[in-house]
Amino acid sequence: MMMYLKAKERGETGCGGDPGHRTRRPALLRLPDSAGIVSMTDGTPPAVMMTLDGETRALVQLAARVAGGTELDVRAGLREVQRAGTPPEWVEELILQSYLFCGFPRTLNAAREWRRTQEGQGAGLQRVVQQAGELEAYTVSGEATCARVYGRFYEKLRRNIVDLHPELDRWMIVEGYGKVLSRPGLDLGRRELCIVAACVGSGQDRQLHSHLHGSRNVGVPDSVIAESLASLEGVVEAPNLARAVALWEKVRGQGD
Repeated sequence: MMMYLKAKERGETGCGGDPGHRTRRPALLRLPDSAGIVSMTDGTPPAVMMTLDGETRALVQLAARVAGGTELDVRAGLREVQRAGTPPEWVEELILQSYLFCGFPRTLNAAREWRRTQEGQGAGLQRVVQQAGELEAYTVSGEATCARVYGRFYEKLRRNIVDLHPELDRWMIVEGYGKVLSRPGLDLGRRELCIVAACVGSGQDRQLHSHLHGSRNVGVPDSVIAESLASLEGVVEAPNLARAVALWEKVRGQGD
């Protein structure tokens, strides 16, 4: 799903999610000295330096491979998340949200490869299947999540989307932010990092601009965003990564 914000309004396009009611709370990122734990999902960016854990690093790399790689790349990414011990629930949610950013064909291919890796693994993974008829709930959660990601640009975003087409605005909120990205199973910070990686992998710089800002807005520290981008070296095409790093330097320099 792609969204639109005029260039001068900082961050043209994007989606985000909210942890909502979790059936499983994702592990929190640890401080470098392991003396404490700080959540990526707090509304205010943490004031401490944090590092990217291995489970999240592998998930971010998989997001880029699903969006821009071959099926062989996706298989390599799935092997890596298993080696890293990335929770299967996170992988499920990443694959599900991918259709918003790279379409059903790539998402279906990734889901098929993921299912193959899970054959013979037993019934330990509890899939979240949402019920039909939850339009109002999706609207409420979608608006809340979208507002978190866009911050003070939220109202401008909504007006600009309506100008493009009122149905795009409704689908953005209900389908993107509500039904998909507000699902339990993966926190908003990690969802945003995966969206950033997907945008880099597919060369979608406009969407990347918004989600770099969105990652900061939902509390992901600059250090973790930078590490996430660095982890994509050798995973995505070099020109895509070079543009992403340059764009990140611009976003970081703009502050809040």
